Amino acid sequence: MKTIAQQYQLALGLSIFTIIYNTLEGVVSIFIGAHDETLTLFGFGLDSIIEVISGIGIFIMIRRIQQKVDSSKSKGEIIALKITGYSFYVLIALLLISSVTAIITHHHPITTIWGVIIAVISITVMLILARLKINTGRRLESKAIIADGNCTMVCVYMSVVLLVSSLLYHWTHLAYLDVVGSLGLCWFCYSEGKEALDGALYIEKDGCC
Repeated sequence: MKTIAQQYQLALGLSIFTIIYNTLEGVVSIFIGAHDETLTLFGFGLDSIIEVISGIGIFIMIRRIQQKVDSSKSKGEIIALKITGYSFYVLIALLLISSVTAIITHHHPITTIWGVIIAVISITVMLILARLKINTGRRLESKAIIADGNCTMVCVYMSVVLLVSSLLYHWTHLAYLDVVGSLGLCWFCYSEGKEALDGALYIEKDGCC
């Protein structure tokens, strides 16, 4: 059985891995999404980059509660939450504009097979990460770390949206399926953006996203 200090080190390690993974996932998804003209994959990549900002806030949060469990949010955490929240809202606007444009122009992605591949990898990685974070949070009796694990599950749901829309388009080549996928991402982006901004307002409440 790991000591409390080792559990906190594990929590920090998981947050660092999350930042690195989301950075790689975001860059790859944006590049391929732009190349293949896949709106859902491109939006998914932008979401991953925003999650990097959120991940930095999580890292700061874990360091804080490691030093003092009942401490209030630091200035760095609040700034990260605000940037994350507003970034999600900007992403929603971009996706909505792009979706309308795609509908008007009857745009077809070149291929969505890479969306399928990236989504399967993301679902696998995020499910493992979520389980590890939640288990670590329970062992530390930390609601904040458990909440971070639950937020990681939101990334799983977004990956499922990417997987379903990419698969359906790959099988049917119906143009609007890519648009439907991007609109599905908008819903989760709104939820995460609202939670981040709400978290920034309440100093004593540990948020995740």
